[in-house]
Amino acid sequence: MSVYDVVDPTSIGLDPTKLEELVDRARREIDEGVLPSCQLAVAREGKLGLFVTLGDAAPGSRYTIFSCTKGIVAGAIYQLLGAGDLRLDQRVAELVPEFGTNGKDVITVEMLLLHMGGFPWAPMSAATAATREGRLEQFSRWRCNWEPGTRFEYHPLAGHWVLAELIERVSGLDYRDYIHTRVLDPLGLTRLRLGVPPEAQGDINDLEPRGEIPTPEEMEAVIGFPIDLSDFLGGVTSDAMLEFNEPAVRAIGFPGGGGIGTAADLALYYQGLLHDPAGIFPAERLAWATEVRCDLPDPVRGNPVHRSLGLMVAGGQPDALLRGFGYGQGPRSFGHDGAGGQKAWVDPDSGLSFGYTTNGIDQHVIREARRGIALCSRAVACLAD
Repeated sequence: MSVYDVVDPTSIGLDPTKLEELVDRARREIDEGVLPSCQLAVAREGKLGLFVTLGDAAPGSRYTIFSCTKGIVAGAIYQLLGAGDLRLDQRVAELVPEFGTNGKDVITVEMLLLHMGGFPWAPMSAATAATREGRLEQFSRWRCNWEPGTRFEYHPLAGHWVLAELIERVSGLDYRDYIHTRVLDPLGLTRLRLGVPPEAQGDINDLEPRGEIPTPEEMEAVIGFPIDLSDFLGGVTSDAMLEFNEPAVRAIGFPGGGGIGTAADLALYYQGLLHDPAGIFPAERLAWATEVRCDLPDPVRGNPVHRSLGLMVAGGQPDALLRGFGYGQGPRSFGHDGAGGQKAWVDPDSGLSFGYTTNGIDQHVIREARRGIALCSRAVACLAD
């Protein structure tokens, strides 16, 4: 039996009627042409109770999961922390001297995991990222925008390039090989990859921009104050995301956002982190995943960020909604979402996990956010009474 096989949902405590309501909500925007395709998966007790592809995509085909990739990297870091190969208070420059320039020598492993390193928009082009030598040279050029450890600002890609290098320094393996052989393959997730060669990309759905950017008036009505959408999005623009349609970019395996997989992979990965059937994670993993270590304000929204080591934690309402979780979700729920509306999380109290992927880059970010809340809320409701 493959881990990707779907079981009778009632056998794992899921309500088939509620699952169908979840699928109907996802299908609505496919039928309306808002998105070209999407996938949903719900899992519990280590098994899939739902895995469906909707729209113009082949069943079981793969998607770019963007920053959901960060959750996978977190699992690799948990292994290295548990083995004592890394320490949270360890300065990165002790292991990667090339990084310790321009005031970055004080940055610790924990700061990287909490997005407190101070270099959120440090550049790393695909051409530079394609070789280790290029990455290391770029590390030495980076400068901090603010004093490391003093504030939170989401690092979309830069921080995870450093985490990838740490994996290589302490394991002696290419970071992609380490994540595949030590994290994903033991869980049976052989289709979730970081770095896919061009000849193996035939089942990946190309990203498509959809919709219109919301007006300043729409943004103010939702957020409560006028905002420049470029500040809201940072560098995560539709043009930047569409670069992941390029075979050479997919082949690199950006550790902060270049993972390729299915919604089932995401739901099952968090089942693996929760239950550890292969015995590959340290006992501390759930504490590291659920314990909030940074609750500084988000510089755009102003709400506490509720960050654990490498992951997002739901916490209480209403702030959980701003973090991309749903109504009714347990406060210890953890995971990591991704650009374009990708979702991946597990609630350790109910045991339910959810994965959602789409190749539609909805430029109307308000609609995207509302869709995510609606889907997560309906996924939570799938538990049988």
